[in-house]
Amino acid sequence: MNKSIPDTNAWEARTKKNTKSLALWTAAWTLSMALATFGPKFIWQGDRLLTILAILLNLGLGIGMIVANKRHLKGLDELQQKIQLEAMALALGVGLVGGLSYSLLDITNLIHSDAEISHLVILMALTYMGGIVAGQVRYK
Repeated sequence: MNKSIPDTNAWEARTKKNTKSLALWTAAWTLSMALATFGPKFIWQGDRLLTILAILLNLGLGIGMIVANKRHLKGLDELQQKIQLEAMALALGVGLVGGLSYSLLDITNLIHSDAEISHLVILMALTYMGGIVAGQVRYK
């Protein structure tokens, strides 16, 4: 009897569970970000206490998302962990160097608009996704 089949099934079930958990935490955090951003203007007309509570909710859900992401990464096989690590390293580097350069362009008035954090988040997300795709292709 091959014992690796039950182990593989357990690993697949755990990976599926961790992925679903990460997706739920990410969705909750994203919704809380929208609530904290738009709630003060459209729902509670600038009430300071509700705004603080929405931001604290966003912070708490963000921490939960980080923990879920860590659990998800620990549950992956070694190759997937390597691909994730390389993509995250690339996104961090591009975000740090690109973000600081972007900020310098703003500070020195070489760009006409203000440097927005959303631009940096988009740059990092696209870099991370590109790193994942490149890693999947490289190690295929």
